Amino acid sequence: MSNSEPLHILDATVLTDWIDYNGHMNVGYYNVAFDKATDALFDRLGIGVDYVRSTNRSFFTLETHVHYVGEVLEGAPLRYDVQLLDHDAKRIHAFFRMFHATEGFLSATSEQMCLHVDLATRRSAEMPAEILANVDRLATSQKGLPWPEQAGQGMRIRRKS
Repeated sequence: MSNSEPLHILDATVLTDWIDYNGHMNVGYYNVAFDKATDALFDRLGIGVDYVRSTNRSFFTLETHVHYVGEVLEGAPLRYDVQLLDHDAKRIHAFFRMFHATEGFLSATSEQMCLHVDLATRRSAEMPAEILANVDRLATSQKGLPWPEQAGQGMRIRRKS
């Protein structure tokens, strides 16, 4: 892992069930697909399902913004990269990119804010030191990456002046 590129986190395929009446991947399944990429990131950071089961703590997504850039069709191979934009003791701000794996074009992005939660109280809680250290290492490895173009944007109709 270097700070010259985002972390490759997952490979997948556009499933038949994900195709809508327009013949391309339905908008709802982009969230499903990005959720799988989030799970892969969490596994990499040591905060996946085993962490949840052993600690009764997890991460909840507070907010997500998806940008649909280029359509993908049934059976298309996908590649997901992730860039950690920011974090603190309770939150992870991550940016995912979905690419068509063989044609190379950007299909979509998903910006997510995730909160560490104690499942017993259903309240936010600080990450344990060893988990925070894992997140810190990823952040350090990506420190030199530029801010993604789609990150932090609000939704609005842009009008010509």
